[in-house]
Amino acid sequence: MKLDNKKILACCANGAGSSLMMENAIKKVFNRYGIKVAELRHCSVSEGKSAAKNYDIVFCARTFAKNFDDLVKIGKTVIPLKNVMSDKEIEAALQEADLLN
Repeated sequence: MKLDNKKILACCANGAGSSLMMENAIKKVFNRYGIKVAELRHCSVSEGKSAAKNYDIVFCARTFAKNFDDLVKIGKTVIPLKNVMSDKEIEAALQEADLLN
């Protein structure tokens, strides 16, 4: 599995409510596919900007995607979401990025 042993970060504005729900939605997708990641955590965008370089994939709301443009330049994957609580959107975004197999 392409996502096995990867480090995943979920970022929202304050790092409390929506990023925790995003993390839970990501877990739901990973469980559905039997994916075993090395780490999955949530945090605020401000914390995520400095921590993200240590992660393989960053999920965030579309409004915050520009904060992670530098990650894309170094080969990291940033997945912006319209509805951060939608496991269906997360699954579709991972399929589009060719990360689910």
